[in-house]
Amino acid sequence: MFYPLLRRVMFATLSPEKAHGFSMNALKTICAASIGRNSLNKMFGYKHPLLEKNIWGLQFPNPVGLGAGFDKNAIYLREIKTLGFGFSEIGTVTPRPQPGNDKPRLYRLPKDKAIINRMGFNNDGVTAVRNRLEKWKSNSKTSADFIIGGNIGKNKITPNEEAWKDYVICLRELFETVDYFAVNVSSPNTPALRELQQKESLRKIFSELENINQGKKNPKPILLKIAPDLTREQLDDIIALTQEIKLKGLIATNTTIERTNLITPANEVEKMGAGGLSGKPLKTKSTEVLQYLTAQLGSEVPVMASGGIFTAEDAKEKLAAGACLLQIWTGFIYAGPGVAGKICKGLVENQS
Repeated sequence: MFYPLLRRVMFATLSPEKAHGFSMNALKTICAASIGRNSLNKMFGYKHPLLEKNIWGLQFPNPVGLGAGFDKNAIYLREIKTLGFGFSEIGTVTPRPQPGNDKPRLYRLPKDKAIINRMGFNNDGVTAVRNRLEKWKSNSKTSADFIIGGNIGKNKITPNEEAWKDYVICLRELFETVDYFAVNVSSPNTPALRELQQKESLRKIFSELENINQGKKNPKPILLKIAPDLTREQLDDIIALTQEIKLKGLIATNTTIERTNLITPANEVEKMGAGGLSGKPLKTKSTEVLQYLTAQLGSEVPVMASGGIFTAEDAKEKLAAGACLLQIWTGFIYAGPGVAGKICKGLVENQS
């Protein structure tokens, strides 16, 4: 296929953020015309009844979604759907706009098929994102059969003891425009954010969110996204809290701060600095967390898998470990625009 050559050219000539903007804007241009959308969907999409899943009362056309961080500001929903993804998680969205961390803040590790990022929740703010989602939903033909998740977080300047208020603001603002929420307390790129994964902090955040959610006519599933670097004791706390407050689901996992067993020379990795590592090196660790959670929780709490999914075989491994749905991010960058369709086709062939 043409994508490996295109990827090599972009890796050689464009920074990661510029390559992201260039490729997604090119897709946007193609998808502006129906003939372009139809051609791309025919080329990359894959539909089959065996792929459909009903989770939390939501009908997913297929289990392969694009994880948060790729379309932070809900700009590329049409393009993501056209490429055959069953859902997309926008964000992380914060109450106020923020620029994120200083550049450079995104690094490729091609030998490892990995990415290091320290973006820092750069986004346009919840009001701008809500307005785009309202416009998206107003076109029922375009938005039909596509699930949108809203990944929400706190602003960098908000102290942790006030963090719950930021999550509440985002929930209220996005409630009518997304199908589910993901509470992000596990990014390593906002100072002290991961401290919110402690049991008491999570209890406060989710009790406030669910108090509002359950007062709505049609409550939305609110999921917790966790880090892969938690200890067994911390995972047990999350399992206990999940059962106590009846969490609707979990996402396992976010990026890791570990740098072990990489092919990329250690001195090169060290120069990249702090940030979350995603991609192939994360696959085993994230699967271990997934297996532990699903073994303890059974089928009563659906767990979405994220981390190192590039192929149908990777997807089958996650599903076998108990995942209900799958999220891709780094796999999209390395495997290209056909990744969702290839995985979907492989999953169907495995069931046939």
